[in-house]
Parts: sequence; C-alpha cells; structure tokens
Amino acid sequence: MNSGRVQAGSSSPEQTRELAAAIAELARPCDLVLLVGDLGAGKTAFTQGFGRGLGVDDQITSPTFALVQSYTGRLDLYHLDVYRLEHMNEALDLGLSEMLDDESVTVIEWGDKITQALPRDYLEVSITFGQGEEDRLFELRPVGSRWQARMRALTVALSAWSISSEPLSSESLSGESATGEPPC
Repeated sequence: MNSGRVQAGSSSPEQTRELAAAIAELARPCDLVLLVGDLGAGKTAFTQGFGRGLGVDDQITSPTFALVQSYTGRLDLYHLDVYRLEHMNEALDLGLSEMLDDESVTVIEWGDKITQALPRDYLEVSITFGQGEEDRLFELRPVGSRWQARMRALTVALSAWSISSEPLSSESLSGESATGEPPC
C-alpha cells in the first residue's frame, strides 16, 4: 500500500501553529502523533498549534523536564517529550499505554526514539529547517490505517501550506481504509 506523504512549509512559528491546528481538526480519540526534528525545529510550536486546534486554552510548554503534560480541550491532549529518556522501558513507565487507550490524543516530541514501544498506528511529522531562519518544512507520513484513512482530508486541510504530495492510493482518495479504522 502506498503510504502517501504530505509535504508542507511554514515561514514563522505562528504559521507552524496554524498548520498544526489544521491537522488537529482531523484528530480523533486515541490518535498518536510523533514529532521528529532537530532541537529548535519547532516541535513545541507545532504542539501549541495542535492544542489550539483541539480547543486547549492553557498555555502549552515543552515538557522536557516534566516529560508529560496533559491538557483539556474538545479532545484531551497528552504532550510528551522523550528526548531525555535513555531506555525504551522508561517510556512504558510513563504510563504510555494508558494514555493511548484514554480517548485522548497523544503528541510525542522525539517520538522516533521510542517507536519500538508504540503501536504501529500513528502520524509521523518530520520537521526540518528551511532556507530562511524561521522557515520550516514538514513531511507527514501515516503509519497504520488510522491516519492513512485521513490522508485526502489531511492533504486538503494543509493545502494553504502545501509544497507537494506523493500520489495517494485509491484507499487514501476514498478516505476509507480497507479494514476500517480500528478503535483505540
């Protein structure tokens, strides 16, 4: 199955927040979003916008030292930063499996460090530096059926920030997966 990737760009932290808010409009209970990128790439700014899109009113800050922050919105949001974790089992000790079964949305900064401890169903958002000082490039890649089923909607939602996107599979274009979207 073609995984379908969407590419987008922003030229300021506020545009990054707006882009993330557009993605959050498509979020559903039990969704998992992994943020991948270098220090300073904009993972926390992305999460701030994502939270805004979920209706979170509280100020979202990086959970670098707390490791986990939770926020209330139309869907509750767990925000994790696993940069400082040294072992995979530390992620499990944070109560990760409970968070993922909690009808909330979980966003994990540095999520690529713990993919082996995660279910194989998430949206990976890679953030890289662009040409200008505040320019950022985003590549969104669905892993598993939950986000794959929403790739067409995601492409439309991000059209204002679009750089390009790979051709989507017929499943992606229909907005449905062959097996349907699994529950949490």
